[in-house]
Amino acid sequence: MRVVIVGGGLAGLAATCRLADQGHEVTLVERGRLLGGKATSFTVEGVEVDNGQHVHLDCCTDYLDFVDALGMSDQLWTQPRFQVTVLRRHAPSSRLRATRGLPASLSLLPSFALYAPLGTAAKVQVARGLRAASRASEPGETFGSWLRRHGQGHAAIAGFWEIFVVPALNAGLDEVDAAAALFVVRTALAGDPDAARIGWSRVPLARIAEAAGRRAHTVRIRTSVVSLVDDGVSVAGVRCADGETISADAVVLAVPPARLATILGDAAAYGLTGLDAFRTRAIVDVHLWFDAPCGPQEFAAVIGSPVQWVFQKQPGYLCCSLSAADGLVGRPESELVSLCHAELAAVWPEVASARLLRGAATRDPEATFIPAPGLRRPGPATSRPNLVVAGAWTATGWPATMESAVRSGRAAARTVAASARAAAPRLEAVHG
Repeated sequence: MRVVIVGGGLAGLAATCRLADQGHEVTLVERGRLLGGKATSFTVEGVEVDNGQHVHLDCCTDYLDFVDALGMSDQLWTQPRFQVTVLRRHAPSSRLRATRGLPASLSLLPSFALYAPLGTAAKVQVARGLRAASRASEPGETFGSWLRRHGQGHAAIAGFWEIFVVPALNAGLDEVDAAAALFVVRTALAGDPDAARIGWSRVPLARIAEAAGRRAHTVRIRTSVVSLVDDGVSVAGVRCADGETISADAVVLAVPPARLATILGDAAAYGLTGLDAFRTRAIVDVHLWFDAPCGPQEFAAVIGSPVQWVFQKQPGYLCCSLSAADGLVGRPESELVSLCHAELAAVWPEVASARLLRGAATRDPEATFIPAPGLRRPGPATSRPNLVVAGAWTATGWPATMESAVRSGRAAARTVAASARAAAPRLEAVHG
């Protein structure tokens, strides 16, 4: 089939690779100048940086398989075992690490003995919370409510739960559905100790996106799709902003909910409702270059700071990740650089003694959707047999991550392939 895929983010790229590998002729259409969407790279003052510090976990099996299929798995780094350095103001660093050989819900507990941010009572609360994570939450319950219902105090929440859940879901604990948060806890913190091992790409993310884009028959960048060619039964292609029509036997719309609604016009006519219920949160990343190596080795979490995580990208180059950053995304770059420099200097002495050479900020005002209670995420199928949707926001079972994006793209490809198999007998009858 001739398949048009609209959207060159990870979802569209994952669909591209699967469909191209199956022999379909794929045209990938991206309205921006870069492939990769929210996981790409661009140049800032002569240095190529990612548009945000994107990490994977060892449990991100589809994403890891996607990169491996591109022949680039050697470009990924993953820590040997899960461990996180935790920083806070005016106090020595602490460390959480998984211990192999213990039941999943207890693997973190040995490291709690020396984990200074939590007192004995808070450690007991967290241990009980991890055990309770295997149980279902109440319908419509937020994770903040779930934590309080399970006896988690302020110290336990600030010193443990916020470190992992807020960055994972990019929203406050009282905004997110408890079931979505508990999925994160079960999958990464209370499951296989190796599942939470953290890693990232050692090359700019744009290299991964470019490798995936090369699987397409044709790549069209700076091309905006505005509507579908649709006879009310099936779609026959897409219309572009310049008036061009690209014909297709199937179409994959791998775009965010708001843009999807615009392209469809009447989303309900395609069996898609509730697209306007998706709300987003911003992510800000601040890049700092120093005259000497400083900061934690590899990465660290920060308690009580707008900088939730800091990553050592190269000696002397730190990247600060600020999740749920709606209140910061509009600030001038100079303010963001000063803020992050001051926050890191307060928790890591080496940063205070090093000289800051320059800084830069990357912003995504609509980085991810909020997995709010009651939010319904659609699957790939629509009312048209040859039109499917994809994106990290669709019903993958995962939060808005690279893993979710790849899973959605592959699900879209399976749906397209099934449509092709169903259509084959009809086409044979016509041509016969």
